[in-house]
Amino acid sequence: MNTVARRFTDEILSDDMAAILRDKSTAERLAIASGMWRFARQLIERTTKTQHPDWTDTELQSHVSRRMSHGTV
Repeated sequence: MNTVARRFTDEILSDDMAAILRDKSTAERLAIASGMWRFARQLIERTTKTQHPDWTDTELQSHVSRRMSHGTV
C-alpha cells in the first residue's frame, strides 16, 4: 500500500486574496473570521462526537473548548 506523507505547511495569502480582503470593511472581515471560527468549532465538535459517542455534552464541550483555545482552558 502506497501512502503519501502529509506535512503541515503555512499557507501564504495570495496578492489577489489580500486585495479582496483589503476592500472589505472591518465588519465584513470580522464576519468572515467569525464564520470560520464557528465552522472550526462545529467540525471539531462533530468529529469528536463521532469518535466518543459515550461522552456527555459537558465532556464534549469541555474538549472542544480546550481544542479551540489550544489547551489554555
